[in-house]
Amino acid sequence: MPGRRAKILSSFDVGDLLIFASCTRHPLRNAVMVLLSAKAGLRAAEIANLTWDMVVDGSGQVSGLIELTDNAAKKCRRPVNSDPPGPGCRFGDMAPGRAAIRLCDRVRARWPDAAAEHRRVVNRAFKNIGLKGCSSHSGRRTFVTRAARIVHKAGGSLRDVQLLAGHRSIQTTQRYIDGDSDAQRKLISMI
Repeated sequence: MPGRRAKILSSFDVGDLLIFASCTRHPLRNAVMVLLSAKAGLRAAEIANLTWDMVVDGSGQVSGLIELTDNAAKKCRRPVNSDPPGPGCRFGDMAPGRAAIRLCDRVRARWPDAAAEHRRVVNRAFKNIGLKGCSSHSGRRTFVTRAARIVHKAGGSLRDVQLLAGHRSIQTTQRYIDGDSDAQRKLISMI
C-alpha cells in the first residue's frame, strides 16, 4: 500500500480516546464515533452518513446490525455491539428517529462535509492525547486487524473479515492487517 498507513490502536489507546471523549462538549457523540470506528470498522463517510433506519430494527430498538445503504457507503451489513463498552456510553441512548444521526456539529450530516467534520474531531482527539501516526482510519484498521487475528475462534475465515469490512477484494483486506512479530515467533516455535 503506497504512502503512510494509519496506526493500529491498542486497547489502551481506545480507552484513552473514550476518556478524552467523556471530557468533551459532546461526550456521547464522540464516544459513539470512536466505537463505530474501532469496534465496528466503519469508515468516516459511513459514520457521518448513518441514519436511524440503518441502526434500528422493525420495532424501533437499536439493532445489533448496521445495514448501510448505498447513499452512506458501499452497501453491506455489519454486525455490531449495540451496547459498546465505554464510560457510560450506550449507542441506544441517542434518541432514535428516522433522520440522520447527528454525529457532526457544524454541518448537516451529508458527505463530504460531515465526513470531514468527523475526521477533524477524531484527529483533534489523537493530537490531544498524544497519539502519533493516527488518523480517522486508525479505528477501521484496528477493527480489521483484530478481527483477522481472532476470526478462527469464531470458526470463520479471512473472507468473513473481508465481508465485515465491506471490501470487494481480499487483497484490500490483507493490506489493512498488521503482522505481529510475537505471534510469528510463537508460530515458528510450534512448528
